[in-house]
Amino acid sequence: MTPPPQAIRIPRGKGALPVPFRGLLLLLALCLASCTDSKEPLYKPEYSANPPASASEYVFAPHPLMAPQKLAQVYGAMVDQINQRLAPQRIRLRLEASSSYAAFNEKLRERKVHFALPNPYQTVLAAEQGYVVFGKMDQDEDFRGIILTHRNSPLSTVKDLKGATVAFPAPTALAATMMPELFMKENGLDPVRDITPRFSGTHDSAIMSVVIGSAEAACTWPVAWRTFQEEHAEQAQALTVRWQTGTLPNNGLVALDSVPERVRAEVAGAFFRLDESAEGRNILQLAGTPRFVAASSSTFAPVNAFIERYKASVRTPKGLNE
Repeated sequence: MTPPPQAIRIPRGKGALPVPFRGLLLLLALCLASCTDSKEPLYKPEYSANPPASASEYVFAPHPLMAPQKLAQVYGAMVDQINQRLAPQRIRLRLEASSSYAAFNEKLRERKVHFALPNPYQTVLAAEQGYVVFGKMDQDEDFRGIILTHRNSPLSTVKDLKGATVAFPAPTALAATMMPELFMKENGLDPVRDITPRFSGTHDSAIMSVVIGSAEAACTWPVAWRTFQEEHAEQAQALTVRWQTGTLPNNGLVALDSVPERVRAEVAGAFFRLDESAEGRNILQLAGTPRFVAASSSTFAPVNAFIERYKASVRTPKGLNE
């Protein structure tokens, strides 16, 4: 049986108190001091490069311009760089990838993301949903459609694709679907009646359709093709770029109109300054652009002109809900 605790007796008379009692009195003195009117702060704040837990978080969604895993790696690193710049303003971006164009389109249609990197056609459509265009990828010469075939394919003209199965990422992929379709029509092949389209969801899967023989040709854009060559070098050797289209303004940067203007300006500045560091330049290279630059809705006027030509020659383009 545990004996009851002994009563604590404080010794009287002269002499220092034992160590335990000195600690007890010190604690009592600190408690009394906290109750006094002192102008000195009771603590000093700690400063950190990391944003505080109360930082305002905004969702950033790039369209599926590369394979999901690659996109997560590249744009995850990009968002980390941007968040470092935004930390003093207590603003933070959270990356949200999309498995397909359809999934990304739904996010724009439902206004589910605060910031996005849509393709130029999606940029125009996003503006109609209340998004503000504030930037774009630089290097417009990369924004073109390319048509891949087997290197030993007997095809020599676009007309030779008549009756063939052609793989595309998605109906709303501007560079990889709509631009090649108009190119076909203007070169004597009706993409509505003369070919069998196969929409495979991503650029990689469209390209792979030619590798495995389920399509005679695949349409994509230069950035996705370069990435495929790096990651699937053996399969890429069997393919070649047979034709390519003209160019349009590159992918846009948009912000939901409900995002405070101050926040939009801070995020825009962080994107535009990514190329100021070696690490940022490396990430931009992996993303397929040397830098992000300022833009507005008027920057994408050539896209509207293209859409009118496409509508007159091919079909009424699909929207975000299709």
